[in-house]
Amino acid sequence: MTKFARFFVQDVHAAGDSVALDGSDAHKIRDVLRLKNGDEIEIIDSAANRFRALVEIAQHNVSARLQDRLAAAPQTRAQISVAQGVPKGQKMDFVVEKLTELGAASIVPLKSERTIVTDVSAQKIERWRRLAKTAAQQSGRTEIPAIPDPVAFDDLLGAFGKYDVVLFPWELASGPPLRERLPALVQDARSILVVIGPEGGFSHAEANAAERAGGHLISLGGTILRTETAALVALSILSYAMGV
Repeated sequence: MTKFARFFVQDVHAAGDSVALDGSDAHKIRDVLRLKNGDEIEIIDSAANRFRALVEIAQHNVSARLQDRLAAAPQTRAQISVAQGVPKGQKMDFVVEKLTELGAASIVPLKSERTIVTDVSAQKIERWRRLAKTAAQQSGRTEIPAIPDPVAFDDLLGAFGKYDVVLFPWELASGPPLRERLPALVQDARSILVVIGPEGGFSHAEANAAERAGGHLISLGGTILRTETAALVALSILSYAMGV
């Protein structure tokens, strides 16, 4: 089956609707892909409805006329969310882009005891959401990972119960190797949360609190990973272990 370029739009739509595409989407259609009137693309709305659509270009305006609705993509894996300790500089841009490519269901900016960045602007959050949208389109995903406003560590602890499994990578975690523990931990899980610390890692108090709240302290190996690396390693390991 031929694959067409995929674009996400706001709101819920039906076959026959015309939806406007602007900004980077319009630029990609008109100037990068050089599509013409009548060329086919795929549109996904806010309810994850998928449509075959025909491009409509009038001068500088780009839109798409929705045709038939496509079958929903099958759900083949657990929903894996990542709470990422907010790193310095533009490292979060990299994390958001790569976690989206790897299939994260949501990416939660996390503020913890050793988080250096304490003030995350609304502009940064919107930038992360745009990066996630672009990465989802480029990687062929049918949904964009949710990126909520930053969450405090204590508030995240209170949300552990929403997930089947919470994994808490910590450089001081002990016990059997992850390859021995992980299959039993994630067996039959449909929702998983991975909690990643900031540059300075998690404190002993935070690790203890996470374990009391039901999180599983795990080690990602014998070396200490940078914060922007740890989430990617954890998600890759989970994908492999769950047969994705």
